[in-house]
Amino acid sequence: MSKLSLDRILQSQGFGTRKYCRELIEDGEISINGEVVDHYKQTLDTDGLVFRIFDEDWQYREHVYIALNKPANFECSRKPSHHPGVLTLLPEQFSWRDVQPVGRLDHDTTGMLLMSDDGPFIHAQSSPKRHIPKVYLATTAEPVTDELVNTLLNGVQLHDEPAPLAAQICRQLDTHKIEIVLEQGKYHQVKRMLAAAGNHCAALQRTAIGQLTLNSLGLAEGEWCYLSPEQMALLIPSNG
Repeated sequence: MSKLSLDRILQSQGFGTRKYCRELIEDGEISINGEVVDHYKQTLDTDGLVFRIFDEDWQYREHVYIALNKPANFECSRKPSHHPGVLTLLPEQFSWRDVQPVGRLDHDTTGMLLMSDDGPFIHAQSSPKRHIPKVYLATTAEPVTDELVNTLLNGVQLHDEPAPLAAQICRQLDTHKIEIVLEQGKYHQVKRMLAAAGNHCAALQRTAIGQLTLNSLGLAEGEWCYLSPEQMALLIPSNG
């Protein structure tokens, strides 16, 4: 538990500069338990704190951990170049508090994307040393064959990799669909592996990270949610 002044609380939650947050408070825009709080120096316990601002309730969070069901044609960048950035799908406050994607999905790849403002969490989730499996549903341009599945399981050599890369799991779901599980997280890995195996990726969706599945979150494309401690635990690989 920690105690902070109200202006620092608002700033930490992404509501703007200290000066702007003080103006909001002095203008009577903040209430707690139905009572307006207009003294910005007032200190409050942050544990479990809920305040009302702009007629909306906000819970204080030291860090935010978010799952987004990313639609196609959004870039996983704070400075997108050709398409809107994924941060435009989130409340503006998250940009102010430096929320950023955990790893990246290509602009045309859909599915589960984690986002946070917790640097150590982002680093841990992105580190290849953690061996966190990621599950993808790939739609192929050419029909799926047993040979394709076996090739992906045995490993394919990509021109800029020192050793072949293999899928942890690969199984055919339909004539033009496979489920593939990877741990490495290399650049464009699924697309490049399919190309190296003699096929082509027509569409790609990430359906799970660790044991956390997109289906369990119940998010439509473009929707997001905070992750609960129980859901966060599913992101930790079984080997810890």
